Amino acid sequence: MTTAVPPAPSVIAPATTGAFGLLPAADFRLATGECRDCTTIPQALWFFRHERIAVPQPGRPLAGFARTQPLAADLAAWHAATPLGSALDYPPLVWTAADGVIPECRLTADGQRLAADGVDLPLALAPRHPLNRSWLDASSMAFLAQRPLRVRGDWQGGRFVARTLWPLDFRLPNAPPARPLAADPQALRARLREQAQGGARSPFAVEQLWRRPGTDPDDAGRPVLAFILNGAQGDDDEAHGGHFAVLTGRVGDDGAIHDWLAANYYTLDAESEKGIVAAPVPLDNYLADVNAGQAWYRPSYLLVAVLREARVAAHVQSALGRVYNQFYRHQFSYQHARANCAGISVSALRALGWRIPARGPESWLRAIAALPAVALANGSLRQGKASFDYLTEDRSRLYPAVAFEEIGADLLRLAGGTAGRPLSTFEETLAGDLDALLLVRIPQLPSSRAWGDHPVVDSREYHRRVPKDPAQRQIVPVGPRPFPKDFVDPQAPREPPLRSDYALAGYGLLLLLIVALALRALL
Repeated sequence: MTTAVPPAPSVIAPATTGAFGLLPAADFRLATGECRDCTTIPQALWFFRHERIAVPQPGRPLAGFARTQPLAADLAAWHAATPLGSALDYPPLVWTAADGVIPECRLTADGQRLAADGVDLPLALAPRHPLNRSWLDASSMAFLAQRPLRVRGDWQGGRFVARTLWPLDFRLPNAPPARPLAADPQALRARLREQAQGGARSPFAVEQLWRRPGTDPDDAGRPVLAFILNGAQGDDDEAHGGHFAVLTGRVGDDGAIHDWLAANYYTLDAESEKGIVAAPVPLDNYLADVNAGQAWYRPSYLLVAVLREARVAAHVQSALGRVYNQFYRHQFSYQHARANCAGISVSALRALGWRIPARGPESWLRAIAALPAVALANGSLRQGKASFDYLTEDRSRLYPAVAFEEIGADLLRLAGGTAGRPLSTFEETLAGDLDALLLVRIPQLPSSRAWGDHPVVDSREYHRRVPKDPAQRQIVPVGPRPFPKDFVDPQAPREPPLRSDYALAGYGLLLLLIVALALRALL
């Protein structure tokens, strides 16, 4: 005799309820990467063979890509042909990670059940990722039980299996307190670091950095272009630089921010220890997925540009869809110095005409010395080359915190009319549409994980953080994710060599010259 499985309670809504950034979620349908009739490119679907995703419904305008152009050229050409406000293209997919959502509920004190609109649901958590070193504990449940939650997950076997637990009190208040800030990257850095451990244990808080005089302080319904900086992890010595993403969306009627869409870039060529797959993802998933959520690992900071019109945010969201198509097709690869989360995002914005100030490389002289020194000290040419590439990369593309600082300071300059340069069409439109700038502090969610801190901004800060003895450093080893050769487009442009490749060639020529001079002296 088989026991009937109880049907899903009515309080569980489909994950396509509400919005994905600026787009109606109802314009998407739920699937997995095994979908055979989706309009999404097959390379993108391949990465989500075992994941729940939302793909655009037929007939929706899809972000495209240029098969034969590098990313910057593709974006620049599209931008030149696409007036601001004329396009709102759909991304190839949105990673929902689950098919259901409970819009509002409460967690019981023991963490075993959810109460939603008079319905009591048994609760289980999604399985812990094998490489996840920490997990929810009693402190997590105590924190979550104190507030209303939005929970993503699936009804399985008579219980709700939660993938995301989002605190609904993490929202924008009406008329947040004003704390003006100078249009200076150093001022923004000082503001982020004024709390212990980068605010990891501090309450969620929102402050107003600037507001256009005469504008309504109630931002409900307004479009936003936002930028998130995630701090340093306390248990991973490869993650002191933090993480960065660009977001778009609208302020909810009650100040909600959970459905903003984050462009989350991670390497596609290795399995993430967090279970992350690079994708557009709702902010509640980005921060509070029980495995992949950044807020379980470190504090975060959100810089929110509240806009009068959606045209700039729509233009950025459409462009980021093109970035994902190129990324999934391996027309460019994630590379920790040249194309990491900050580098991809900043390069995309610059290609659209936002001339985010460059901070320049840390030190060419140190790089020239570091390549052979690090290679010999570690017995690894790869590590020597990586040191060279890090030290010679524009820091506003290399370090998430520097990207955040430069973007924040430039937004304040654009708002105040003090940019000090002729403005591009994109910059002029952004400056004209900007009504307010908010800074949001998002604490680390309590769990068994060590507390994080603010992210570093250069290699000297990094080396002060990590143990001098390499054997004492905490590093999470991850396995490769080979890209199928059948998916490689022969017409795709080849990526240029790294700067360290040229440096290595220079060292080789120098060595040959020394040998030739020595032989000449002997003969």
